[in-house]
Order: sequence, then structure tokens, then C-alpha cells
Amino acid sequence: MSTTAAIEPLAAAVPMGELALLVAERGGRSVAVRQFHRGALRVLRPHYLDDSGQVCYVVVNPGGAYLGADLYVIDVEVAEGAKLLLTTQSATKIYRTPGSFAEQRMRLRLGSGAQLELAPDQVIAYREASYRQNTHITLHPTSSLVMSEVITPGWSPDGASFRYEELRLQTEIRIESGGLLALDNLLIRPPQHDVTGLGFMEGFSHVGSLIVVDRRVDQALADELHVLTDGHDAYTGVSLTATVDGIRGLVLRSLSNSTEELNRLLGACSALLRRRWHGTAPLDLRKY
Repeated sequence: MSTTAAIEPLAAAVPMGELALLVAERGGRSVAVRQFHRGALRVLRPHYLDDSGQVCYVVVNPGGAYLGADLYVIDVEVAEGAKLLLTTQSATKIYRTPGSFAEQRMRLRLGSGAQLELAPDQVIAYREASYRQNTHITLHPTSSLVMSEVITPGWSPDGASFRYEELRLQTEIRIESGGLLALDNLLIRPPQHDVTGLGFMEGFSHVGSLIVVDRRVDQALADELHVLTDGHDAYTGVSLTATVDGIRGLVLRSLSNSTEELNRLLGACSALLRRRWHGTAPLDLRKY
């Protein structure tokens, strides 16, 4: 099956960047057996951060930012038994988008027993930015997904936060032959005037999210992750999805005023899962 064939850009828009990656297990190690990139997206050479066989790829955007009417398309498949950690070289910056929003479309597919950790750097939305992110995920009932994300407002000349126009992030998760597991919609549309009081993100400026899908997800795990967040300067909630074909998911969402605090919180949660499920050490994704 060709991963490039699964990419379906808008007829009216030529993608600024396209990336396709197929990772498979070969002799106890996960390797990319197919790669494709065009335009302003590519990946760096693979890294192995431990002896688990998990491969780490870093996505790079040489253009440095998303602008108005930009479309980026990413297609990733993790084949049976393979393990992939996918991260980014730096933050995704959304600058002014006059006339039309910037958009990223991502499609993820996980085969039997596959593992995917998606840990990008934060999304930063600057003044007059409008951004849409659509992520479609299909999992085998025996696969495992851990996906984290942080959203933060960018610097404004007048020093005020929330000068972006709108952020729409939609994540659709389906189980192979089992139907819809979850549809997560996050819409942030700052009001025109007062953006500091309660009622708009409860007075916080940053949003962190963690999505976990695995057969081992249960209420006890959700409770443990929630307790783990108590020591952080953030307001956090955890929700469980329904069970589809024996697999269940959870969504952790956290509000804070600090990117670093949210990264520590999400990192602690991911470290717990890595240690318990895979017997591996916490990630060290320092890129400088």
C-alpha cells in the first residue's frame, strides 16, 4: 500500500509541504521502509534513543512558519509491530493569515501491535493568525497511541495575549473495522475585547492536551494520571472514551500560563506510560 497515494490535497490548494512516512519492524528495529517529502516538509535522519527498537524521526519545516492559505499534509503509517516516536525540530508558528487560514492535515494509521508517540513542540499563534488542524487516526485494536500537544499565544507588539483570530483543532480516532472511538474538537476564538477574565479559558493562556488510546486504558489509569498532575501549576481534567472493539482512550486537557509547565506535566504523564507499558526510560527530546 502506497502512503503517498493516501494523501489527498484540496483541489483548490497546492500544499506548501507534503510528508509521507511508512515505518516497519525489521530484525527487532523499526525503520522507515518508505519516505516521501515535497515542498517545505521533511524529516531528519533517524535516531534510536534507547534499546527498545523504537525509531525517532524529527519533522522539519525549513520555511519556519505557517502563513495565510498555507496547506501542509502529513501521512504516517506504523506497520505491524513497529514503534515510532515522531516529534518536530521546533515550535509550529502561525503568523498573520490575511484572506485565509493556515491548515495542517495529518493522517495516522497504526497496524497490529504498533506503537506511536507523537510529541511535537508547541503551536504558537501570533497576532491575526487563523489556523485549522485536522488529524485522522485509524488504529488496530492491539496498537497503542500517545499524542501530546501544547498551544500558546505568540508575542504581540502591544504586549497583549490572545491577538490571534481563531484556532480549530479536530482529532478523529477510529478503530479498524470497529467504528468511531472519539471525536475531539478544540475551538479557541478569543473575544474582541476582554480576554483576561473568567469564562475565556478560565483566565489561563496556554492549553495542553494528551490523548492516549490503548487496551490498557481504564479508570484507574485516568485517576493515576490526574493525581500525577496535582503537583503542577495547571488546571487539569481527564475524560475516558467509550470502549470500541476492546480498546479505550482517554483525553487529558490542562490549562496553564506556561509552556514549560505544560511540557513538564505532559512529559511526566508520558514517562509514566513508557515506564509501565514498555519498560523504557523517560524521553529526552532536547534539540539543542
